[in-house]
Amino acid sequence: MHPRPKRSLGQNFLRDPAISGRIVAALDLKVGDHVIEIGPGQGALTALLVKAGVDVTAIEFDSKLAPALRQRFASSGRITVIEADALEVAFNDLAHPTAKLVANLPYNISTPILQRLIEQRQCFSRLVLMFQKEVAERITATPGGKERGFLSVLAQNAFEIEYLFDVPQTAFYPVPKVWSAVIRLTPTPVTPHEPGFRELISMSFLQKRKTLTNNLSKSYPHVARTLELIGVAATARAEELTMEQWKALADEITK
Repeated sequence: MHPRPKRSLGQNFLRDPAISGRIVAALDLKVGDHVIEIGPGQGALTALLVKAGVDVTAIEFDSKLAPALRQRFASSGRITVIEADALEVAFNDLAHPTAKLVANLPYNISTPILQRLIEQRQCFSRLVLMFQKEVAERITATPGGKERGFLSVLAQNAFEIEYLFDVPQTAFYPVPKVWSAVIRLTPTPVTPHEPGFRELISMSFLQKRKTLTNNLSKSYPHVARTLELIGVAATARAEELTMEQWKALADEITK
């Protein structure tokens, strides 16, 4: 008997075999791969990973689900279940350079987990993540769109991102009120300027209705001139900049 989902942990267990198959296929698995799974729940994805012949490290916060997973997959010899909070896990202690990561992320902590994965992305070669559809749209938002914000620029600086497909509410138990979406992320190299870059975009999106010049002028008095140097109007707002313009702005400001 499966432990029941806990509302307090934001648990919505994946129940659609077709969706599970598409998520695992997006990892492009090879025999011998090491896959880290965050929040395996009742094991819908885990079972397919084990069947694919890969080694799995499953990180499960729920103290009832973790032992149930260990018991279910004990005979496979391919899975290690760690009872832990993914927000506190040091992924570099678990992964090797070819590790892949998959997760059906709880809605209530998906953004903090993504930010932690950004910080430790050098541990992975590929990530396939399921978010609330609204969050996935923010992550993949293009310049000029109303969804584009701090998370969009932070994630797109750290990954090459592909929006793969939407997932209806009926794919889960209990049925959530919103759709989900799956995205695939391929990490880009970590650069020394990233702490400063994060601070720059955080300040830039602090008040989205204001222009970049207004948001940044207190910390960077010459920002209007800097924007002109990179071909951006002083009246531009943060959501309008492309990734190339963000990187050019960061390079000029940090000279």
